[in-house]
Amino acid sequence: MKKLLTFVLALALVLSVASASAVTLKLSEVHAEGYPTALADYEFARLVEERTEGRVKIDVYTGGQLYGEETGAIEALQMGDLAFSRVSASPVSSYVPAMNAIQMPYIYKNAEHMWAVLDGEIGQNMLAEVQASGSGLVGLCWYDAGARSYYTTKEVKSVADMKGLKIRMQNNAMMVDMTNVLGGTGVTGIGPNEVYSAISQGTIDGAENNWPTYQNMGDYEAAKFYCLDEHTRVPEILLASEAVLSELDEKDVEIIKQCAKDTQAYEIQKWAEKEASSEEIVRAAGATIIELTPEAYAEFQAAMTTPSDVLGGVSLYEKYGKDYQDIIDAITAVGENY
Repeated sequence: MKKLLTFVLALALVLSVASASAVTLKLSEVHAEGYPTALADYEFARLVEERTEGRVKIDVYTGGQLYGEETGAIEALQMGDLAFSRVSASPVSSYVPAMNAIQMPYIYKNAEHMWAVLDGEIGQNMLAEVQASGSGLVGLCWYDAGARSYYTTKEVKSVADMKGLKIRMQNNAMMVDMTNVLGGTGVTGIGPNEVYSAISQGTIDGAENNWPTYQNMGDYEAAKFYCLDEHTRVPEILLASEAVLSELDEKDVEIIKQCAKDTQAYEIQKWAEKEASSEEIVRAAGATIIELTPEAYAEFQAAMTTPSDVLGGVSLYEKYGKDYQDIIDAITAVGENY
């Protein structure tokens, strides 16, 4: 009986130590439950708990429960108040300016081209530069966010068709200039939840976004023409807090990094499924989907490298990409195979 009691006490002590050494971390996600990146967040959490044998657990908070804006989540990561967050590459470019190069308009031929860049030397170097920047952030992996295209109340088949159209844009100077160079007028200050009513009321003539957003927000009912110009492909990044990772066992940190990389293919697949579902819904609703001819696409692309009066006589690529021309050239070179 005494031996049994001793064994029970020893086991309790072991379990207590194991429990005490376990850590639960938080991951912030602004997208809703079921969104491809949110699904990947949960897969990441599952893999980490499984592979660390419970030493590290991750609680996922979707729908902006923790931070409604990605910039707020980034600040929390830097302070060590948050462990992980999935964000767009756009705000991260504040710390790694060269990341602007992978967001230039019409730089990719297709999704395969983009992933060849992100999975290759260019993309992996940029992930490493996130931590090297001294920002307090660690870039774990890339996630897909599809391509953004214009949707409008009139048919757009060429650059000439863009003339005079008021298009809701993200609050991003380069993106606004992109629309202005094409002959439209980029409009900011309209939130994503206000786009439908702004189009319906005639305040704007359209907006731009990916298939899931075009469908989820119901914008396809107000702007029935979707021109697949695919002007930008801005990927997502799963970030970690350098301060939080520094408090963990090095072996667990390596496991976490590998788990993140292993969720990339999973997220890409979930994104593809969501895109296909959204496209099916939009087409069934009677929206007009416009696929540009190679000649028309080349016209949109050429507008980015042509000096424009809108930009004071310089091209958009010169204004926003001159400091990253070597990276832009490298991305273009990769695209020769696609």
